[in-house]
Amino acid sequence: MKPKVGDIVARKSYQCDLLFRIVALHNDFVELIGEDMRLAADAPYHDLVLIQESERKRRKKEFLQAEEQCYKLFRQDYNLMKQRDEYEASSGYTNDAAFFEMRGRVLHMDGDPLYLRKCTEVYDRLGVPVYGVHVSEKEMPEQIASLIEMVQPDIIVVTGHDAYLKNRVTEKDLKAYRHTKFFAECVRIARRYVPQRDELVIFAGACQSHFETLIKAGANFASSPNRVNIHALDPVYIASRVSITSFMERVSLSEVLRNTITGEKGLGGIETKGVMRKGMPLKAMEEQEDS
Repeated sequence: MKPKVGDIVARKSYQCDLLFRIVALHNDFVELIGEDMRLAADAPYHDLVLIQESERKRRKKEFLQAEEQCYKLFRQDYNLMKQRDEYEASSGYTNDAAFFEMRGRVLHMDGDPLYLRKCTEVYDRLGVPVYGVHVSEKEMPEQIASLIEMVQPDIIVVTGHDAYLKNRVTEKDLKAYRHTKFFAECVRIARRYVPQRDELVIFAGACQSHFETLIKAGANFASSPNRVNIHALDPVYIASRVSITSFMERVSLSEVLRNTITGEKGLGGIETKGVMRKGMPLKAMEEQEDS
C-alpha cells in the first residue's frame, strides 16, 4: 500500500483493534490519531493495514450505537432532574410557577478540528452553550489565558490527543506522555484566574493521560486513571452534566461516569458542584428573547 495523509488505517501489531487517521508521513513511520479515540500514535509502514470503506462503516455503526446509548442516559437523567426542579418550583405542583435555566457556559479547547466539530454538535444537541476552539496541544498553554478572559466560561474542557509511551520511561514520569504536560499547564494557568474548583470546573486529558498530575494541577475531572483510551465524546458528557446541574447540588461521580462511553477506567474526578442557576419568572425571559 502507498498510504497518504487522511487515510484510515489500523495496526497489525495491535490486531487492528482501533482505527486511525494518518496525519503525517515520515521516511520510516507515519503519525496517527484515533478516528474515535483520543489517542496519538506512530507506526512503521509495514505495520499498517488500509481499512476498506465497508469495514469502516461497520465499526462506525458500533460507535454510533454506543454514543446514542450515552445520549439516552443523559436525557433520562436530565428529565428526572427537570421533574424534581419543577416540583420544587411549584411547591409540589400547587401553583403554576415556571422557571428558566441559565446553564453553564463551556470553553472547549480541542487539539483535533474534526473532533471539535463533532463535540460542538453534541453540545448543541444537549442544549449546552459552548465556545469551541481548535488549538494544538502544545500551543494550548499560550492561548488559554486570553480565551478565559474573552469567553468567561463556567466550565473548561482541555483535550485533544495523548498517549503513554511505555518503552521510554516510567509511568510516573511525564516524559512518557505525549501531551499531558501541556494539559496540566493549561489547568494551572486557569487556576491562577479562578482558584476555587466549584467556581470554574475543569476537565483535562485525553487517551492514556496521567490522571494524577491533572487532578493535582487543579482539574475537577480528568483522564485516564488506568491509562486506557477514552472516546472522543467523553469530555462532552462530563462537561454537559456539570452545565445542567444546579450550583446548589453536587454532581454525582457515579452517575456522570455512567453516562460516558469509557467509564471509570478511563475517567475520574473529585466532588464538584454544578453551575446551572434557575430563575423566575419564565415569562419575563421569554418576552425579552422575543424582543
